[in-house]
Amino acid sequence: MSKKKPLVVVTRKLPDVVETRMRELFDARLNVDDHPMTQAELAEALRTADVLVPTVTDKIDAQLLAQTGENLKLIANFGNGVDNIDVQTALTRGLTVTNTPGVLTEDTADMTMALILAVARRIAEGSRVIPDEAWNGWSPTWMLGRRITGKRLGIVGMGRIGQAVARRARAFGLQVHYHNRRRVAAPIEETLEATYWDSLDQMLARMDIVSVNCPHTPATYHLLSARRLKLLKPDAIVVNTARGEIIDENALTRMLEAGEIAGAGLDVFEHEPAISPRLLKLARQHRVVVLPHMGSATHEGRIDMGEKVIVNIKTFMDGHRPPDRVLPSML
Repeated sequence: MSKKKPLVVVTRKLPDVVETRMRELFDARLNVDDHPMTQAELAEALRTADVLVPTVTDKIDAQLLAQTGENLKLIANFGNGVDNIDVQTALTRGLTVTNTPGVLTEDTADMTMALILAVARRIAEGSRVIPDEAWNGWSPTWMLGRRITGKRLGIVGMGRIGQAVARRARAFGLQVHYHNRRRVAAPIEETLEATYWDSLDQMLARMDIVSVNCPHTPATYHLLSARRLKLLKPDAIVVNTARGEIIDENALTRMLEAGEIAGAGLDVFEHEPAISPRLLKLARQHRVVVLPHMGSATHEGRIDMGEKVIVNIKTFMDGHRPPDRVLPSML
């Protein structure tokens, strides 16, 4: 007699190849129309599933976890970060939590560099000139941006993504600086020609470009606070492809409005999908480049994420420790 397949509830639409494989291996309940699940729908999934596969849009907090059923044993997050899940509460309820680290590193680093270039060289603004029929031909003083070669880039968070950004930055002639809760190994520093700053404040005050690449945790909430943003030079650029909550968005908006920093490139927002009308106005004025959380959005990346989710589920259901288990000490 064949073994009963575990009931796996997937909260959002995933690539077809991933969903097909899930159907082959598990009793997979898919979200065909890709609607964001309500709290009631998530609660029902937690009560009935053996495995829940949430995404960044699903907030699995303590209140929701209090409604888990007897069958639920694994939360296999489709995403690198797990700030959408109360990991500590999940563990106290006997649940295992996994994520999909590593697969989005290069894609996110690419988008970070794209935003740096978009802000510094006014690419988003320039891309509208011809469609809007506002171009009268070349002029030596028109649409002047800023050269990035030779500038100082301060990377906040020197994990996989931060290091991938540093590799790209070196190719563009940027001087790499970084702040991290732990200094990286000397061979990595030497390869990247990176300067370490124990003090985030001191680093921020000296950088031309600041890139946020750390995870969102309680310790990094508003890490770039109003006070720290005030340390930036007036011609500095801020880029964030990590999580919106790491920057005090209101303070950043005020500084952009006042011209106290040169610009910003944002792929994430503090209250997304809601975006401040003031920030949208700045985007229309081409003082900030905003993207709809698409830093990791590649076909290859999404499929790789799905494959990691499947491996984590299959390994767990076979009675082994999943390769990407998340523990509070890792956050």
